[in-house]
Amino acid sequence: MTLLENTNEFKLESPPTDCIQNIKFGLTSSQFLLTASWDTHVRLYDITVNKLKTQYKHNSPVLDCCFQDNNHAWSGGFDQQVKIFDLAAGVETVAGSHNGAIRCVEYAPDINVVITGGWDACVKLWDARSPSPSGSFAQPDKIYTMDVCGETLVVGTAGRRVLVWDLRNMSYVQQRRESSLKYQTRYIKCFPNKQGYVLSSIEGRVSVEYFDPAPEAQKKKYAFKCHRNKDTTTGIENIYPVNAISFHKVYNTFATGGSDGFVNIWDGFNKKRLCQFHKYPTSISSLAFSPDNNYLAIASSYLFETSDAKDIPADNIFIRRVTDHETKPK
Repeated sequence: MTLLENTNEFKLESPPTDCIQNIKFGLTSSQFLLTASWDTHVRLYDITVNKLKTQYKHNSPVLDCCFQDNNHAWSGGFDQQVKIFDLAAGVETVAGSHNGAIRCVEYAPDINVVITGGWDACVKLWDARSPSPSGSFAQPDKIYTMDVCGETLVVGTAGRRVLVWDLRNMSYVQQRRESSLKYQTRYIKCFPNKQGYVLSSIEGRVSVEYFDPAPEAQKKKYAFKCHRNKDTTTGIENIYPVNAISFHKVYNTFATGGSDGFVNIWDGFNKKRLCQFHKYPTSISSLAFSPDNNYLAIASSYLFETSDAKDIPADNIFIRRVTDHETKPK
């Protein structure tokens, strides 16, 4: 079966030309997809007509982006600049900067702030109404990943540290944790029901964690292996980083994407894998369920996990129409 024989799936036209670092849908619109990539551009796609609508650029690779609303995108990357782009007017503004590469950009709709996290070990909050920094907060190390659920910000840094902040009161850290996985944290994503988060590592593992510090809640946390395969000739198990996680907003099930080129759907509460999609051309670098949960956007980009790669596949974004059969707990 070739990749696009599956009629539930299509490739976006005019994809980024270098590693796709992140892809994000809007908060309410399943029509538009924003992409940040190493080719220095942020792109806006209309997936309903499979068209690149507009794009803007940074001075160096872009590592993350987000929608503030349907008309405004925020982004950051190696040029250390926090940029806002008016998607309708085509006007670009530099809101401010970090003292290192900006790794994460998230919007918190409940309190209308944009949050940026950088390799300068700093989280900054930005007032989305009058783009200006409204606070800078030191973290213990380089920021690798972060996510927002409601008024809670979860930050994953180097050294396997996880910090849980209350965005309404950033004067102190609510919880300081250490990842229950032994190797470097790659990605964190919060449950839509706001009870906890899922964390992945570079070593083919995922952990399911809960915010409630009570012992009975903490007893529910667990970790599992995924994105691994055994070489049938040598018997050696190949282990791949888990690069991306995205949640189905209704069912609280989640997709993981690995450097093995596979996407899996999991029922985290019942500790079951629901399905695995076909193999994609190369590593899955980012995933995003649409707000209406009808689509899963899948970025396929080689991440240079090995230095001897030849014939590297082109960067592509696949839009897959997902079904209840694939995403609903059984």
